[in-house]
Amino acid sequence: MSHSREVLFMGMRYLNLAVVVLALGLAGPLAALPASALEVGQKAPDFTVVAPGTKQIKLSDMLGKGPVVVYTFIQAFTAT
Repeated sequence: MSHSREVLFMGMRYLNLAVVVLALGLAGPLAALPASALEVGQKAPDFTVVAPGTKQIKLSDMLGKGPVVVYTFIQAFTAT
């Protein structure tokens, strides 16, 4: 491969890398947008979660038994 072709090839590689980095940099904040929240007193939409043992639990099934508290623990950033 001639020197000019090597330089062109390296330039194209850096251009492709720059485009990928730019795309990821622009897409990152969009992925972190918060979901829309419910207003106080507004009913939650029905949803299904998978409990340990692959048992499915629907919100509507639980509401028939009384009040429901939904607690979400996403992730802990601790050293322990």
